[in-house]
Amino acid sequence: MGIMNFLRNRAGIILVGAIGFAIVAFLVGDALRVGSPFLRGNQTEVGEVAGKPINIDEFRAKVEQNEAQFKQQMGQSSLNPQMASYVVENTWNQTVSEMLLNNEVKRLGLEVGKVEINDMLTGKNPDPQVVQAFGDPKTGEINRAQLNTFLNNIESQAGNPMREQWGNFLVGLKRSRLFQKYNNLVRNSIYVTSLEAREEYLQRNKLASFNYVNLEYASIPDNKVTLTDDDYQEYYNKNKKRFYNREESRSFDYVVFDASPSKADSVGAKQLITKLTADFKATANDSLFVSVNSDTKTPVTYVRKGQLDPVLDSAVFNASVGAVIGPVFSNGAFKVAKVVDVRMSPDSVKASHILINPATVGGLDKAKSIADSLRNLISKGANFAELANKFGSDGTKEKGGDLGTFARGSMIPAFEEAVFNGHTGDLKVVATQYGVHVVRIDKQVGSSKVAKVAVLDKVVASSNQTQQAAYSKASEFLGAVNDSKAFDEYAQKHKLRKLVAENVSPSQSSVSGLDNPRELVRWAFEAKEGDVSEKVFEMENTYVVARLSDIRKKGILPLEKVKKEIEPMVRNQVKARMLSEKIEKALAGASSIQQVASKLGRPVQPVQNVVFANPIIPGVAQENKVVGTVFGLEPRKLSKVIEGEQGVYLVQVNGFTNPAPLTNTFSQKQQMSQTIDQRAQGQVLDVLRDKADIKDYRLKFF
Repeated sequence: MGIMNFLRNRAGIILVGAIGFAIVAFLVGDALRVGSPFLRGNQTEVGEVAGKPINIDEFRAKVEQNEAQFKQQMGQSSLNPQMASYVVENTWNQTVSEMLLNNEVKRLGLEVGKVEINDMLTGKNPDPQVVQAFGDPKTGEINRAQLNTFLNNIESQAGNPMREQWGNFLVGLKRSRLFQKYNNLVRNSIYVTSLEAREEYLQRNKLASFNYVNLEYASIPDNKVTLTDDDYQEYYNKNKKRFYNREESRSFDYVVFDASPSKADSVGAKQLITKLTADFKATANDSLFVSVNSDTKTPVTYVRKGQLDPVLDSAVFNASVGAVIGPVFSNGAFKVAKVVDVRMSPDSVKASHILINPATVGGLDKAKSIADSLRNLISKGANFAELANKFGSDGTKEKGGDLGTFARGSMIPAFEEAVFNGHTGDLKVVATQYGVHVVRIDKQVGSSKVAKVAVLDKVVASSNQTQQAAYSKASEFLGAVNDSKAFDEYAQKHKLRKLVAENVSPSQSSVSGLDNPRELVRWAFEAKEGDVSEKVFEMENTYVVARLSDIRKKGILPLEKVKKEIEPMVRNQVKARMLSEKIEKALAGASSIQQVASKLGRPVQPVQNVVFANPIIPGVAQENKVVGTVFGLEPRKLSKVIEGEQGVYLVQVNGFTNPAPLTNTFSQKQQMSQTIDQRAQGQVLDVLRDKADIKDYRLKFF
C-alpha cells in the first residue's frame, strides 16, 4: 500500500495511537481518572497536567479523530452515548499519559536526533511503521525505491497536501522512540538478587503441615453484638489507607417515570402499517415507497436466507415473486416484506475495479466519460492493473484494483448488484456515492437462492399522550419533594421505586435504567449533599427526579463516609475479641492443641502441604495471617490467638518439607525479573499520575 493512501486512511491512528507502540503495556489497567475540583478553570481548558493546560479545541479534535476511527472499526455510522463516552475517556487517558511521559523524557534529557530519525526511515532496520507503509506485501521487506520516490516528491512539492501528514507521521515516530527509550530505562532498573530468588523459590515450594482449631465469627449472632463509636474508630484507624478515594464521586437516589410505548401506542402503529400495506402491494416503485414511508430506510436489495429478521426470513424464501408478508411484530416494530424478485446467485464474487473520483476530474459527467474510455481500452486488451494503478483513486490501485473475494452484504447495493447479477469476465461501469467504478468480474463462486426484498416498518413509539402522562407524574413528584426527607416519604407513600447510583464518577456514562445520564451526572457534581434536582430530567422514554445523597472527596474518606460500609468488619472485630477470650481461657494450662480443642468443644482440623505463596486453608478461605503465622512457628509449638478473616484461630505446626536445593538461580531470577517487569510497566503511569497535579474539567464539555 502506498504511503499517501496509508496516511489518508490511518492518520487518526498515527496521531493518537503511535505512542502505544512503545508503551502499550503502560496503558493497560484501571482507567486514569482524576477528579475535583469540578467546573473550575476557564472555558478553553478541558484539564491540566502538572500545570500545563489541555486546550478544549485540541482535545475535541482528538476526540473527533478517535470517534471516526472507532466508527470505522465498529462498522457504524454513529456512536451511542456509552460508546461516545468510552472514546472521550480513552482520549483523555492517551492525552494525560502522553503529557506525563513527555515531562519524564524531557526531565531525563532523552532525545531522538536527525541521524536516528533517518536511520528509522532508511537504515538497515527501519521502524515497523515505515515497513508497514512502504512494505512489499510479497516479501514483507521495505520497498526502498517507493520510499525514496515518495520522499523526493514530498521535498520537491511545497504545496503537497500530504506534507503536513508526513510531518505528523515523523512526530509520531520520534515520540514512539522516546517512549521506547524511557520504557527501556524502567526495564533496566529492575534487578533481582540471588537471595530474593531463593526466598521466592522457598515461598512457592516449601510445604507446611499443621493442625488448627477455630471459632467462626458466624457462631455469634449479629444481634448479640453491640458496636460503639470506639469500635468504629479503632477499625478505621487501623485501616485508614484502605479508604483512600482516588477521585471525587457522587451518589444519588432517583425515581424513574416510564414513558415507554403503551398498548394504545402499539395499536396505533399496527393500524398505520396495516393501512400502508394496501398501498405497498400496489406500488410500482418499491424503493421510493419504502424510502418515504418506512421508519428504517433499508435498501431494497438481494439477500440470502438468514439475513432477514427471523420473523420474515422463512416466509419470504417460501413465497413467490410479488407476495407480501405481514404485518409482523419484531424488535419493537411492525414489519411488512414484499418479494420483488427471486433468483439463483453466486455465493461470492472476486472482482477488481478502477475508482474514478468526480471531485478530482471535473465532475460526474467527466468521471463517467473517463470510465467509459477505460472500459473500451480494457475490452480491446489494455492491462487492467496498469490502468488501475494510473487512474484509480483508492487504496486498491496499488494492487491493480483487486478487491479480493467477498460475499453479499459486503459492498454497497449498486456495486453489489452489478457484480452478483453479472457473469465472469463482464466489464461494467457503475456509479455509486464513492464515484464511478470500472468493474471487472474476475470469478463467481457457488450458487444459492436469493430474494430481492423491500421491507416496510413502523416503530412502536411513545405518543405525546403517553409522554405527557409520565411527565405529569414526574412533575407532581418533584413539586411535592422540596427536601430530602419528603423525597423518601412521597416515594414510599406512592409506592414509587427508588433507585440508587453509588459512587458515580464525573466521566461515568452509564447509570442503571437510564439511557444517557450525562446531564444528571453533571447536576450531581454541581449540587450540594441532600439537594433534590431542580427540574425533571428528560431522557429517551424516561423522566427522572433525583436527590444527591453523598459526596466523596478525593483523598482519605472520613469515618462518617465509610461507617456503613465497614460495619460488617467492625462487627467481626468485636466478635474476634469475644472469641479470643474463649480461646485464651482454653489455653490456660494446655500443652497441646488437642487439649485446647477439647475445652472449646471443637475438632482439631489437619492441613497438609500448604505453601506460603498460596495462603488458602482448604475448605475455609484465604487466611493470610494464619498461614503467615504457620511459616514463622517452630514445629510442635502452639501459636498465639490469630484473628483471621473468617474467625479466630489457634495453630500448631507438625512439620515442614523443604524443596530440593535451587540449582538454577539464574533461571529463577530471570522469571522473577519478567514478572516484576510486567508489573512495573503497568504501574509506571500510576506513579507518575500520583506525583502529578492533574485537574479534570471534562464535565463542563462532555
